[in-house]
Amino acid sequence: MPYLDVFDLFWKEVIKSVEEGSFAKLTMAKTIGKPNLRNIFVRPVYSEGDFKVLLKLRYRSVETQDQEDELSLEEAFVVLKSHLRKSFSTVLLFTTTKDVTFKINKKGAGSISESLPTFSKV
Repeated sequence: MPYLDVFDLFWKEVIKSVEEGSFAKLTMAKTIGKPNLRNIFVRPVYSEGDFKVLLKLRYRSVETQDQEDELSLEEAFVVLKSHLRKSFSTVLLFTTTKDVTFKINKKGAGSISESLPTFSKV
């Protein structure tokens, strides 16, 4: 299955975890090549009446300062999707009920796997 279709299914798991209150963290990892961008982290920010996330871009070089932005979940989705297969091949969702991993193989097919949760509380 094409990776974008599978990523949409993966993102439904992200939305479900937010709605259930079990979302702990999301990480983009497994860089493709040697880009300056090392990781992208998404963490929940609970504010009055609205769910936001803190999106952090972490860079390899000391000269490039890490960037942090507070975004809606939809805005974070657009940013993450733009880095798929260009910079990263793996996205990890950490919830208090399970960990969900999205991977893109060399042929461009996506897959989702689940494992026991890393975090017990948010």
